[in-house]
Amino acid sequence: MVARIGVPGAVGAFLGATVLSRLSTEVAKPVMSAILLGLGVYVLVRFTFRGLPAGWLGRPLRRRFLAPLGLVAGFLDATGGGGWGPVGTPALLASGRMEPRKVIGSIDTSEFLVAVSAGLGFLFSLGSQGIDAMWAAAFLIGGLVAAPLAAWLVRLLPPRVLGSAVGGVIVVTNARTLLTSDVLYVALYALWAAALAYSVRAHLKERNATAAESAEERQPVGT
Repeated sequence: MVARIGVPGAVGAFLGATVLSRLSTEVAKPVMSAILLGLGVYVLVRFTFRGLPAGWLGRPLRRRFLAPLGLVAGFLDATGGGGWGPVGTPALLASGRMEPRKVIGSIDTSEFLVAVSAGLGFLFSLGSQGIDAMWAAAFLIGGLVAAPLAAWLVRLLPPRVLGSAVGGVIVVTNARTLLTSDVLYVALYALWAAALAYSVRAHLKERNATAAESAEERQPVGT
């Protein structure tokens, strides 16, 4: 999975960095936000109300799906300052063929290839000017602290709840670019909280039903 999506992603990131070095992306920013917002809404609604489709889970994803996805996500990541996770994660989650924790782990691992390729693209096109070493160090330190904690947390959360959480993060992050009203933005957070609460209740209901079925199966015949 990492190789099939990471290598095309590296190609797309290098191309995106090269293109961005010659273009302004101010016009593209709201368009990208709208695309990511749509993907986030889809993931949020799907996992909140449907959870994981058990019939699909575990089926391998084909290269003809992963390669174009990696190419586009890598390009958007380099041109928009971020897009690998917001594009790749919801697309893989929406397929329903991998658990959310495995999707996030695969996307995060393959992002190393994308970051290196994008960095090389910018260095070849622009040189080292414009790079703030203090900013880079601050992001690096924060990421090193947060990433292991997030990876540990992903293992513990149920897939349905995790899918709703990821979808909500994508929605509220990209909605900020498009919404001008703070009231609407607060209402969006409230809707996300309600969706998470619904996912938790649905997960507990499914878990209790599964436990009851297991208890009935273990009960001796005739008792």
